[in-house]
Amino acid sequence: MYQDWNTLEQACLQCRKCGLCETRTNVVFGVGNENAKVLFIGEGPGENEDLQGEPFVGRGGQLLDKMLAAVDLSREKNIYIANIVKCRPPHNRDPFPEEQEACLNWLRNQVALMKPKIIVCLGRIAAMKLMNPQIKITKEHGVFIERNGVLMMATLHPAALLRNPNNKPAAFEDFLALRKKIDELQLDVAKDYRAVPDSDT
Repeated sequence: MYQDWNTLEQACLQCRKCGLCETRTNVVFGVGNENAKVLFIGEGPGENEDLQGEPFVGRGGQLLDKMLAAVDLSREKNIYIANIVKCRPPHNRDPFPEEQEACLNWLRNQVALMKPKIIVCLGRIAAMKLMNPQIKITKEHGVFIERNGVLMMATLHPAALLRNPNNKPAAFEDFLALRKKIDELQLDVAKDYRAVPDSDT
């Protein structure tokens, strides 16, 4: 296990543990506050993320940022965002199980250094890998479970919300539930938000 973020990141950027290293433009290590109490975990980088080296920077990322801002969370100040795999699977396919396994120790090390109180799984792949292989995310999103002293919740992936905008209000309820849980736990996470109408999310 690496003992500090910089050493961990530098090692991760050199990773060649699976075939995804052959086709990547950039390793997408993660972004945000390394001391945050809330960690968001997605599936893997897409095309924009691969080009820019940062998670959730395409249209799905813009939607995620809007929903975060509505409950006074942001990657700039009080959360961290990472992925199950750090390199883009070709054509944005789901990462294979062996690719997830090869990459997972990087994420485990990030979690160990960060010690988050809440982990939010963005989408089916992350929820299945980290919470429950049988999870039905359309039915079980927004529900908190506890694992090793950490609260975990799954929510719908922003890209899925772009494909099915009717699910946006339900997903936003998950973010309101997250904000409520943050406040219940009295975590040191800023609060200055207003209720946002559905049309804005």
